[in-house]
Amino acid sequence: MHFSLKKHILYVLLLGWCIPGLAQYQPEKINKKARALYLDAQSALDRQNLQQAIGFLKMAVNADARYLDAWAQLGTMALQQKQYAEAAADFKQVMTIDSNYVPRLYYPYAKSLAGLGEFDQAIAYMQRYLQIPGLGSEEKRQGETWLQHFEIGLQTASQHHPFQPHNLGDSINTPDPEYFPSLTVDGHTLVFTRNLHNMNEDFYISTWDAADSQWHKAVNIGPPINTPENEGTAHISQDGRILIYAACNQPGGLGSCDIVYSVKTPQGWSEPINLGSQVNSRYWDSQPCLSPDNHDLYFVSNRPGGYGGSDIYVCHLQPDGSWSKPENLGPNINTAGDETAPFIHADNQTLYFASNGWPGIGDMDLFYSRRQPDGSWSKPINLGYPINTIDHDGTLFVAADGKTAYFASDRFNGFGQLDIYSFTLYPEARPIPTLYVRGKVYDSLTHQPLSAAIDLIDVNTDSLITRIHSDAYGQYLVTLPIGKIYAFHVSHPGYLFYSDQFSLINQKAYKPYEINIPLQPIQLHASATLRNVFFDYNKYNLKPESRAELDKLITFLKENPSVHIVIKGYTDSIGTKAFNLTLSQHRAEAVMQYLIEHGISASRLKAVGYGEAYPVASNATEEGRALNRRVEFEITAK
Repeated sequence: MHFSLKKHILYVLLLGWCIPGLAQYQPEKINKKARALYLDAQSALDRQNLQQAIGFLKMAVNADARYLDAWAQLGTMALQQKQYAEAAADFKQVMTIDSNYVPRLYYPYAKSLAGLGEFDQAIAYMQRYLQIPGLGSEEKRQGETWLQHFEIGLQTASQHHPFQPHNLGDSINTPDPEYFPSLTVDGHTLVFTRNLHNMNEDFYISTWDAADSQWHKAVNIGPPINTPENEGTAHISQDGRILIYAACNQPGGLGSCDIVYSVKTPQGWSEPINLGSQVNSRYWDSQPCLSPDNHDLYFVSNRPGGYGGSDIYVCHLQPDGSWSKPENLGPNINTAGDETAPFIHADNQTLYFASNGWPGIGDMDLFYSRRQPDGSWSKPINLGYPINTIDHDGTLFVAADGKTAYFASDRFNGFGQLDIYSFTLYPEARPIPTLYVRGKVYDSLTHQPLSAAIDLIDVNTDSLITRIHSDAYGQYLVTLPIGKIYAFHVSHPGYLFYSDQFSLINQKAYKPYEINIPLQPIQLHASATLRNVFFDYNKYNLKPESRAELDKLITFLKENPSVHIVIKGYTDSIGTKAFNLTLSQHRAEAVMQYLIEHGISASRLKAVGYGEAYPVASNATEEGRALNRRVEFEITAK
């Protein structure tokens, strides 16, 4: 590599000397000591000793500051190492002494300036480069491409997005490269890839120490997940129960890299399971990411039939537990270039990814796109400078709060090569802040865990947002993007369903919910509260937002045709007892009438109003009164 660097420098210098009438620089007048040191530098490059060569070159320019050959070589070597400040300073010395010395140096000088974010100057020098007579077609193409990158950089830099990366520290980062961070929704578990000695990719895991506000020392996940072969680009599910990742060169694999997953059990991580030929191909399939409900799998593949080199695909989980055939995300996301590193946020609406096909600042830029009401994706938006640079910017993870982002970079003074950093994402690029509800579903009598169906419904649109199942241990997690009112239903055959409500219209604080749910077996006198039945103040006409809850009750009654129920209405203590009693009776009857109109026999139903009797909370507060204004149902026959 260093020998080719030496030849490249000498080639550039010779080209410059061949341009008549431009050269003011006279290398023969450089003092002998400097020239001798320059020759020592070339010998060091022949031995592939880069640092020694740099040392000789620095001594050469100290011996004679007019030695432009040495300054140019120092600048080019610094640029190749992405040391943009040093490269720009070295090239500036050249331009200050003789701006016509080797005009082709305008190109690397422009890149050095762009590496520092000085896009206006970078544009000026690249334009000068493109005016050089005799440029080859490939030189012109590359120059014009970088000029476009610099113009986008200038445009996005003018928006002045704040960017203050914070290194996650030596509990996470080492001299080896660390990259592809992934966190659970609570932000307490971090999984990432470490390339050990640049030879073997393994997964490491760390947990957050809330007491000390820092990450515990990351540890190797170990077998059966890590193997002597490469494992890369892992994604941990929001609940921390599934690790899905790319396993390469594995026995029995379908392609160079396959997507596999492992499940966390009380005994540790399970043996990895290959997703099979429905998802994987004989090509490269990698960089998987699960949606927050674990029902959509996004990944990258270079299989035939896409738009370019590598495209982003999605598979959907089917009712039988299989995955659908991969769907290309289409031309709103994929291009003739490469799209990589998809990450769907906990809001399930904002997709971040990397691309070199969309207009960008450098080699690979980060973009985001929003899911539209019709399910399509919006045109991607470049995250802009300084998040994106002229280099390869390839991964991004945004925490559930929508503010904190994580990425890997080697552009700062870290612990070595790629390190993982966090930063505050600017408002325009943020997803919807997302809370979550988690807990355990179990039998109220035996306390045995239940694998129950859990529905999350947008109350205003009566649309199903997500449907998941608690696992074999009864554990569940559902994400809740703020800004809506949600109905929450939990059901299992042979049990009364459970309902709850989450009003996140004006939610500002990041406050997750922990709700353990004891489901009651269907038996006499078992009862449940319908928390998503709504009436206007002092009225008994059902509001449209009540449909999802009442339809759930209808489904329950149809699935259990022998069950009879009494519908009970209650009010708070505001108003007279007589008025409240009448109001509660009318509300219970309104619910009963809805059930009858939707196919439930009146003989199975009874409505009773109890007014302000049997409060479940204090009527001294609005919160308590809201709990007392309720509709319940109780089983009277089964």
